[in-house]
Amino acid sequence: MEIRLQNLTKTFPCRDRKGGWRARRKSENQADVNTAGAEKSAGFENAGKAAQSAKAVQSAESVQSATAAQSVKSGQDVVAVNDFTFTIPDGKLIGLLGPSGCGKSTTLNLISGLLAPTSGRIFFGEDDVTELPPEHRGIGLVFQNYALYPHLTVRQNILFPLENRKGKDRLTKTQMLEMADEVARLVQIDTLMERKPGELSGGQQQRVAIARALVKQPRVLLLDEPLSNLDARLRLQTREEIRRIQRETGITTIFVTHDQDEAMSISDQIVVMKDGVVQQTGRPQEVYDSPANLFVAKFLGTPPINVFEGHVQGGVLYIGTDALPGMLEIISGESGQKANVTGNERQESQKTSAAEKRKVGAAGSADREVWVGIRPEGFLLQEDGPLCCDLSGVEVMGRDVSVLSQNKASVGRTVRSIISTDNKVDTSSATVRFALRPEKVFLFDKVTEERI
Repeated sequence: MEIRLQNLTKTFPCRDRKGGWRARRKSENQADVNTAGAEKSAGFENAGKAAQSAKAVQSAESVQSATAAQSVKSGQDVVAVNDFTFTIPDGKLIGLLGPSGCGKSTTLNLISGLLAPTSGRIFFGEDDVTELPPEHRGIGLVFQNYALYPHLTVRQNILFPLENRKGKDRLTKTQMLEMADEVARLVQIDTLMERKPGELSGGQQQRVAIARALVKQPRVLLLDEPLSNLDARLRLQTREEIRRIQRETGITTIFVTHDQDEAMSISDQIVVMKDGVVQQTGRPQEVYDSPANLFVAKFLGTPPINVFEGHVQGGVLYIGTDALPGMLEIISGESGQKANVTGNERQESQKTSAAEKRKVGAAGSADREVWVGIRPEGFLLQEDGPLCCDLSGVEVMGRDVSVLSQNKASVGRTVRSIISTDNKVDTSSATVRFALRPEKVFLFDKVTEERI
C-alpha cells in the first residue's frame, strides 16, 4: 500500500498561562461533579467505576494541557507537523527519525487517524483517508507499552481484534484460530500461546503485540517506538525480527524512533525531522554520507560527528590555525552530489552537472566562517598530518581504536577519532596529528547551518 502525505500540517492551539490554569481547574471541578453524580445515581456498587471514568476525563484534559505546554511558554500555537509532503512506497519500511518533540509520533497519529490534520491530505493508494476513522483505514498499530490484556492468554490477545469483527467481516471460530496460529508462527511465539503476558519476557510481549496487529491483515503497519522498553541486546534481536517479518509479509511499515541506529539498520528509507519540519529523506547510508545540514550530520552517527569552528581564507580551509591545503577543492566537488531531500522540498537522487559543481565550488571557496564536521572514521593517524590535537587518551575497542583528543577549535569537549588497530598511537606524546578523509569532511554555513 503506497501512502502519500500532501502538505500535512498539524497545529495545536495556544493556551495562555491564565487560560490554561482556568481550563484545568474547570476540568477538575467538573470531574468532581461527575463523580458525585455518578455515585448518587449508580449507587455504592458502581461508584468506583464512575470515579475511574471521571478521572479518565480529567486525565485527558491534563494530557491536552501538557501537549500545549510549549505554546504556553511561547504564547504561540504549536506547529507539531509543518507542511509534510512525502510518498511512502508500497511494501517498504520507512523510519521516522528525530529527537523528542520533533513531530514524528504526531505524524504517525495523523496517518493512523488518531489525530485529525489541521490541513493537508492523506492517501492510501488512490483512497483519500483524511476523514476516515481509524477502524476503517486498515491499519495495525503497535505502541511502546504493548497494551496487552494481562488476564488473557497469548492466543486470546491475538484473537481479540478478530473476535470484534461484525457483519460481513465476521469470521468463524476455525478461521480465527487458523489465522492466529499462522501469525504466531510468523513471529515465532507459537509455543507460547497458552501463557499470559506476565509470564513472558519483554521481547516475547513485543512479538505478541506485533502478532495482534498483523492478524488483522492490515494495509499499513505503524510502530511507535516499539523497542524503547527493551534492553540493548534484546533491542538488537527484536529489530532484526521486525525487519524479517516486514519482508516476509510485504506490508508497508512506518517505524517511529529517536534511536538512529535502529532506524538506519532496518529502514529502506529514513525521514529525519526537527521541530515538525522534514530536514532530509533518503536511504540511510546516503543521508549519513551526505547530510543536508548540521542538524542531520550531528543527529546521525555513533559516535557523533566532531564539529569544529573553521574558516575559508584565500581558497584554503582552516580549522583553528591549522591549514588543510587541497581539502576545500575536494569537498566542494563532492558536495555537488546531492541524493536527498532538504526542508520541505522533494527531489530524486541525481548528480549535478559540471557547471553546477563549479558553482558549488566557487561558493565554497569564498572567504567565510564555517562549521567543519568530521566523522570519527574520517581521521588518519599521520606524523606530519595537517590537523594537530592534544592527546587525552586511547580506548582499545577490539577491532578499532578510539583516540581521544582536544582541539581549541572543537565545539565539543572531546574529539573522538576511530582508527584501525594496525595504527600505533604514541601515548607518551602530548599531541597527535591527523590527515583527513575528504569524503568524511563536511562544511556548513556558520549562520544557516546548511551544507555548503
